[in-house]
Amino acid sequence: MGLFRAKQPPAFGQSVQAAAGGAGKPGPQYTYVVGAGVLRALSIPTISRARDLIVSMVAGLDLRSYVLEWDGDRYERRYVPGEAWFTRPDPRVTRNFFMAAVTQDLIMHGRCFAYVMSRYANGFPASFQHLPHDNVSTPDQAGPEWFGPADEILFNGVEVPRDNVVQFLAPVNGLLWQGERAIDIAYRLDEAAKRFASTEIAAGYLQQLDPSEPMTGDELTELASAWAEARRSKSVGALNNAVEYREFKSNPSVLQLTEGRQYAARELARVANVPFWLVGVETGGMTYQNVQEARKDLYQFGAKPFIDCIAETLSLDTVTPRGKHVELDVSAYLIENAMTEADTIREVNPNA
Repeated sequence: MGLFRAKQPPAFGQSVQAAAGGAGKPGPQYTYVVGAGVLRALSIPTISRARDLIVSMVAGLDLRSYVLEWDGDRYERRYVPGEAWFTRPDPRVTRNFFMAAVTQDLIMHGRCFAYVMSRYANGFPASFQHLPHDNVSTPDQAGPEWFGPADEILFNGVEVPRDNVVQFLAPVNGLLWQGERAIDIAYRLDEAAKRFASTEIAAGYLQQLDPSEPMTGDELTELASAWAEARRSKSVGALNNAVEYREFKSNPSVLQLTEGRQYAARELARVANVPFWLVGVETGGMTYQNVQEARKDLYQFGAKPFIDCIAETLSLDTVTPRGKHVELDVSAYLIENAMTEADTIREVNPNA
């Protein structure tokens, strides 16, 4: 009787055989979430700016393919036609959007997952869909440091076929882990500054002038509440000769924790490997030449680890045919930086 029993479809999309060219469906997108850690981190302007700088750079790079040929002395790259998905890995969205999602997960978590939605007749992936990291769990890789690709992958609690998931593993630790303390400090400082900014009146206290009949605690509380409410709703307040309002002598920059928040911003820039100037942190002695160096540093230290991770992952034998390599074309970014430097030299020395 078992031969005639209807086969139950898998809970997660459709099982895809290597050469079938079928399609998997990760499920409705209304089930996708953004984790509380990511929301908290991106609410801090320094983290948001660092994320935008790296993501906008990486997501704007074109994909291209090459093979290595031996010329008798060393290997040379010979560029060849790329795969159809180089233009749009996910046919539903732009390449920029897909790559931005991948890069953000790498920055925040140190890894990313992309589900193979369809395959060519030869079994290699033809399209992908990004799986939000906060919807994915890997029981055999608990984290927060990843020691290799996961063998057990759950999406929204349902196991998915490992062979149908491309796992990107960054060479640097996720920002939410390695920057946990710095993020927490910056968040608390911002919350403290927010509390100061949320009141419309200067901080102070009401002093009773007649000590013969001291007011009770409840009466003092009621008086302070009435005074604060009147000042919030009106610009003029009134007190009798038995009570006097005295304002605290405080420096607004101290109440807003300006120095501490500036230091926290520098720490977050260090954690994100982004030059201070590019995230708006004040630095002394900044020159135009320093700005050019900052652009180089953004690529070398901030974006390059993720660029290399994406390129090498897409070059795996399970993603592209053996012998072909994928890279993100950074030449336009580097040429633009070099042209800007040349313009600077011409401005300094018009005869150059």
